Formats: sequence, structure tokens, C-alpha cells
Amino acid sequence: MTTGPFLYDDDPEPLHTGAPQRSGKILVLIFGGTVLVAFLVVLLSIVLRGTAGEQATQVTGVFLTALAADDTETAHALLCEDERARLEPGQVAGAYLGEGDPELGEPGRNGDARLVPVRWADGTTSELTVIGEDGLRICGID
Repeated sequence: MTTGPFLYDDDPEPLHTGAPQRSGKILVLIFGGTVLVAFLVVLLSIVLRGTAGEQATQVTGVFLTALAADDTETAHALLCEDERARLEPGQVAGAYLGEGDPELGEPGRNGDARLVPVRWADGTTSELTVIGEDGLRICGID
């Protein structure tokens, strides 16, 4: 047996005396923070841009205002691809404008499309279909 100074005494005590335990607080904070941020983003989106119905009403208003101002290029650009292929810019007013000033109603739903009712000054009504196609687009009238 050798004698002399040893680096350790007989039995060094372990540095950690208990079994390791994970608290999970960090994971709960990360997941909770992610859910909170996602909720705030959706809420902020609705506050800044409005609901889908409000957006459909705005697009319909811009479309009808452009037609009333004889801005057929802007109105034609707000049509969906099928309607742009069907109508030339000069034909849009004849297909979509009624008599007098339009009054927009509360939009309804038809699947993914929004139906925006329009009441014209002469008493007739029509519904413009608004779909999401590279932004909101007008895609038909009933």
C-alpha cells in the first residue's frame, strides 16, 4: 500500500444528494407565452383590419364607388379571375351597376364566400359575391 497525500479522502460525498427533478416551469411559460402571443396576433388583426364581413363590405364599397366614378380599370382589377376573363373593363358597369346610389347591407356567408346585399335607389336589390383570391375580389352578382 502506498502512503502519502491522496487527492480524495476515503469516500467523497456526492455533489447532488437527491435524484434530479425537473420542474417544468420553463416549458409551461414557453407554451403559455406562445398561446398568448398567437391570441394577441389574431385579436390585433381583427382590430386593425376588421372582420371578414367588414372587409367584404369595404371591398364592395370601393368597387361600387369606382364604378360610379367611371373608374372601370380599378373596378375591373377588383374582379376575380373568372369575371375579368368574362368582362372587359368597359362592360363592368353594365353588369354590376344598378339605378341610383347603392346602400350596402350586412354580409352573409355562402361557404368561403361573403354575400354583400346591395339595395339600389330604385328599390331593386342584388347580392355581390366576395371571395378570397389574392386578396378579396368581387366574383359575381345575383
